[in-house]
Amino acid sequence: QVQLVESGGGLVQTGGSLRLSCAASGRTFSSYTMGWFRQAPGKEREFVAAITSSGSKTYYAGSVKGRFTISRDNAKNTVYLQMNNLKPEDAAVYYCGANRIQNIVIATTLYDVWGQGTQVTVSS
Repeated sequence: QVQLVESGGGLVQTGGSLRLSCAASGRTFSSYTMGWFRQAPGKEREFVAAITSSGSKTYYAGSVKGRFTISRDNAKNTVYLQMNNLKPEDAAVYYCGANRIQNIVIATTLYDVWGQGTQVTVSS
């Protein structure tokens, strides 16, 4: 089973950009579908984006489509989330998750492994 460590969060102004990274340990990273989720204070964890194991399919929540891009580098055991045109409502703790279902997965309950999260703050 992989272990996940997120990085890249921080404070950014409205309209700014950040790139989050999620580094995975283990030699089976390329067999996992990966997802990014976020959780704001007092709210449930919500789906942001997902990418299949080969990177051939991606899927986005409507609220981020056109602004965020998920990608992966299986040689580096890393998945990325490029976030552009950030808005105050994007502020949250961002988590990456991994699962072995060979398709896009948006339900948090179907993810087997989670990272510890990275904080994104967007100032208005």
